[in-house]
Amino acid sequence: MNKMVEMLKARFEVLSDPEKAHWQKAYLRNQFDFFGTDRIEQEVVRKEFFAEFGMPDQHETEAFIRELWELPQREFQYFGLFLIEKVIKKVEKDFISLLEYMITTKSWWDTVDMIATHHVGVLFRRFPELIPVYVTKWMDSENLWLERTALLFQLKYKDKTNTALLFDLIHQLAGHKDFFIRKAIGWALREYSKTSPEAVIHFLNNIDLSPLSTREALKVINRKASNH
Repeated sequence: MNKMVEMLKARFEVLSDPEKAHWQKAYLRNQFDFFGTDRIEQEVVRKEFFAEFGMPDQHETEAFIRELWELPQREFQYFGLFLIEKVIKKVEKDFISLLEYMITTKSWWDTVDMIATHHVGVLFRRFPELIPVYVTKWMDSENLWLERTALLFQLKYKDKTNTALLFDLIHQLAGHKDFFIRKAIGWALREYSKTSPEAVIHFLNNIDLSPLSTREALKVINRKASNH
């Protein structure tokens, strides 16, 4: 265990709350252990970490993140997500391999959605040549978290959204049985409806989606309609 991980472990152990940890673990369906720290406490630990170690470079970050991802408590992975937020605008395009590892390891919505929208989304904006390569790979993978990432990486793109790609991905996944894919379809359409409600309505009129996807997709449109 390197000194950066040791520092985090020591600080989280001091702040641990077994009762809170039990509730947090239950919230994520008992898949991950927790120290039982809250967001404010995690922010304090982050400030202490950067005061002591500064910002690691890309090579250090990749090795550090992989070590954090091997540890049982979810706070370690949350720290990794925050660290990547700090470096994602500076890393090289081969960083996508680390993001792919994070998506497919200890996978659940609490990490994958952040990686998709904040990390993959930013990296793909910087290196758009990665998009066709990795989106195709992920859609062929039959890994629902990679598929969800393909649906969600454009969530913050607004008028820069590649709608042809988004709609094509939804067509490919329209019959998917998993809740997380159906929810992501609706979420992606709902977010894009803030930019082009007409395009979303037209798309919905020409595709057969699950009730969950359709309901999610129309939330903003219906809310605006009810306010008039």
